[in-house]
Order: sequence, then structure tokens, then C-alpha cells
Amino acid sequence: MKTKVAAMRILRVLLVLLALGFCAYSVASQWDDTTKAFREMSWATLAGSLAAGLAGLFAWMLGWRTFLGGLGSPLPLRVAFRISAISQLGKYVPGKVWALVTQIEMAREHEVPAERSFGSTLLAVATSTACGLAVASVTLPLTSAAARERYWWLFPLAPVMLAALHPRVVTWCLGTLLRLVRRPPLEHPVSLGVTLRAVGWTVLGWALFGVHTWLLCAAVGGDGAGLPFLATGAYALAFVAGFLVFIAPGGIGAREAALTVVLTPVLPAGAPVVVAIASRVLLTGADLAGAGAALLMARGPRAAKAAAEGDTTGNDRHSGNERSARTLVRGTQPTKERP
Repeated sequence: MKTKVAAMRILRVLLVLLALGFCAYSVASQWDDTTKAFREMSWATLAGSLAAGLAGLFAWMLGWRTFLGGLGSPLPLRVAFRISAISQLGKYVPGKVWALVTQIEMAREHEVPAERSFGSTLLAVATSTACGLAVASVTLPLTSAAARERYWWLFPLAPVMLAALHPRVVTWCLGTLLRLVRRPPLEHPVSLGVTLRAVGWTVLGWALFGVHTWLLCAAVGGDGAGLPFLATGAYALAFVAGFLVFIAPGGIGAREAALTVVLTPVLPAGAPVVVAIASRVLLTGADLAGAGAALLMARGPRAAKAAAEGDTTGNDRHSGNERSARTLVRGTQPTKERP
């Protein structure tokens, strides 16, 4: 068991290093464009946009944590943040599975069964996608003719995906997926209350990413009462478009293309590309900052104290995490104590 834990930690370190390499390459390949974009904006604008991006990522983490707790594995906020922040670096590695695999293995160290990690992550991804399409469907048809003409086919998916978040549909879908991969079924169906709380955190995240984009648009000459709504919808649509391109790590390229198309009619010439590049670099920085904070937390006083007590995961001993049904022995009679 100790060998497996050590091996997973080594793989995690290698994954982080690989993700850092891809992040560095992404920034370096656009270094001239990035520095040009940043020169057109004030440091206050960049700092505000970065802060909004960090807050958006934190809100999405809370949505995932809500789903995980609803499935029977509530984690302390500190632990959930560390797992989410570090595992998200996996999205910069080509392929869409590395973030999921890392999240499952890190959660396993805190006695979270793999099927609950798998289910909560799929729910979080489906919720962010459905809510993102809903946000774009509400904001863009009224503010962007370019979005209506080029991405109209995405808008009808919003009500379908929102309806698919109903607990009965979600429970059936997760049960079917777990049977296909020969995993035990979930012990807890997803409740409506848990779903609504997670949707609330997710929508808040989209609003914060809208603030992130709006600040950048305003800095390059965008104006008008509808700009905040257009910026929010543009980023939501661009993110979903980037997510659907499976071969692009972190949606690189596809997200920027969609964002540029939607913003072109309302910003000065050349400004949409500046916004797209600045947004990509700032949100990459937000991911790296979150992962750095999570790694520092893992080495902090509380983690050291937990390790000294024999709990190398740094988790609270009374986290409320329910044991998997596979580990429970049922139908046994209590034994009598010897005198």
C-alpha cells in the first residue's frame, strides 16, 4: 500500500511538471503577442481580471465539492481546494483524462471511493457545460449577431442539458456508466437540493468569468450598457467550444477563436485578439497560482502536524466521509466480550 501511495505521488509530480512544461510552451509561443496585449492594459485592470478569474475557479471548485459531499464524501474545504487546484493542471496535458485521473487518485488518499470521485467530476463538468450554454443562450442572442449566425447550433443544447441535470436522469446516467466500467453503483442518489446548490456555485463562477472578460474588453475600448452581458456570454460560449475540441489541451486555440468571433463586431480592430490572448494568459496564471497555493498548503503547519500523527494525507480525521458500501460487513452478530 505504501509503495502504491509513493508511486502515485511520483506520478502526480511528473504530471505537474509535464503540465508546467505545456503551460510554459503555451505562453512562450505567444510571448510577443502577450507582452503587446499587456502593454495596452493597466496593471489595475490585469490584477482585477486575474482576481475575478481566481474567484471563478474557486466557485467552480465549491460546485464540485457540493456534488462530492452529496454523493457521500464531504471533504474539508482545505482538502477539496488542494485536490481541485492541483488536478486541474492536468487539463493542459493533451487528452481530456489527466485532470480526472489525478483528481480520483488524490481523493482516494482521503478515502473517497473512485466511483464517487468519477461521478462528482462528471456532474461538475456537465453542470458547467449546461450552465455555460444557458448563460450564452440568454446573453448572446440579444447582444451578438455574430454568435447567432456562427454558433446557433449550440444554443438549443442548453435546455436539453439543463433538463439532463435532473436528479433522476443524473442517477440513471451515472449508474449506467459505472456498470459499463464494472464499478459498484453509487450508494447515494443525487438529490435536487445538492444539484441546485452546485448549479448556484457554477452560475456564480460564470458571472465571475464574465467580470474577468468584461474588464479586459473595457480596457481595449469596449463600452456600452450591454458589454458586461456580451462579455459574459462570449466567454461562456468560447469555453464550451474549447471544451468540445478534445484534441486541444485546455481548449487552446478553439476558445480564442470563438471569443474573437463574438467580440469582433463590438471592439476596435485588433482588440478581440488582444482580449483573447490576455484572457488565456491570465487564466493560465490563475491555474498556476491556485496549484502553487495548494502545494504550499500541503507543506504547511497543519499538514506537518497531520503527518506527525500518522495521517500523511493532511486530511481532518473527522471529515464526515462515509465508508464505501463495499467495505462494510453486514449481517454479522455482535460478539460477547470476555470477562
